[in-house]
Amino acid sequence: MQLAAGLPASPSNSAFRLVASWAESHEELRAAQRLRHRVFAGEMGARLRTQPGTPEGHDADRFDAHCAHLLVRAHGRGGGHAQVVGTYRVLTPAAARRAGGFYSETEFDLRRLAPWRSRMAELGRSCIDPAWRNGGTILALWSALGEFMQRHGLDLAFGCASVSMIDGGDAAASLWRRLSALHLAPAERRVVPLLPLPLDALRDDLTVDTPPLIRGYLRCGAELLGPPAWDREFNTADLPMLMSLDGLPARHRRHFLERARDRAAVSLGRERETVPG
Repeated sequence: MQLAAGLPASPSNSAFRLVASWAESHEELRAAQRLRHRVFAGEMGARLRTQPGTPEGHDADRFDAHCAHLLVRAHGRGGGHAQVVGTYRVLTPAAARRAGGFYSETEFDLRRLAPWRSRMAELGRSCIDPAWRNGGTILALWSALGEFMQRHGLDLAFGCASVSMIDGGDAAASLWRRLSALHLAPAERRVVPLLPLPLDALRDDLTVDTPPLIRGYLRCGAELLGPPAWDREFNTADLPMLMSLDGLPARHRRHFLERARDRAAVSLGRERETVPG
């Protein structure tokens, strides 16, 4: 669930409309990978290891071939080229079996989640163009995700919420200390980082703003599954999180469920997407 912090001003909503859709072609996948590279490498300083044959300026790994890739495009009111401004990738349980596991298993021991594994959609590589980090873009992503999960019979979303370690990790440790006091999952659902963030060696008393995406998940009832892993490649501390669609607070249900049903109703009778899993 990686997303860089910060909320620069977005372009005028009156000049653009946002449209969410699932990648159906290799070029659409490449557009998502280019946005990921701009945010993760260009903005967050990640040292990306990409698949052989990946073009320069793209973020790609072995899981991409097994994931469904969600794109949000900004369409100018006057027409012309639509810019990809947001993306998520989703790995279903069936696709994870083909991929040899969930991506999160490269960072965490997930054995305690075994009873819920068949119900979980893994959300990953989430990023939004800096100029478009606003509620409209996030809602466009979330309503499409809600539709996808309902269609696949999945009611749990999980993944890693990333916090930059550009300061060496003190902000991430401080955020973990504050959020874990309020949002930590019961012991039976906690996971173990394979490379833990060295919390004992870091300050945890800083006043740190909760990144917008993490704040949004927590408002929707998400829980922290355990202490953060240290992702050296992305230069982030990764917080494992789990959210139940059935447990969404009433005020947030429309973002995931009612909007999802509206989108599904509009799409009846049309071939809209081809997604793995």
